[in-house]
Amino acid sequence: ESPCVKLCVVHPEARLCVGCYRSIDEITAWSRMTPEARHAVIAELPGRAGQITKRRGGRAGRAPRS
Repeated sequence: ESPCVKLCVVHPEARLCVGCYRSIDEITAWSRMTPEARHAVIAELPGRAGQITKRRGGRAGRAPRS
């Protein structure tokens, strides 16, 4: 059981995966974790979504011209 959604990009400031919200340490240790430890991490993931600010791209991401 894994929360991975195959969108593996680490947010540069939050240091969390933008797909599943796990930390690098959690991702690395996942296969060695007990089922209880995995469930504890999974329970925390929804609350981490707010730590990641979405980057704006395209025209919306450009600085206004002076």
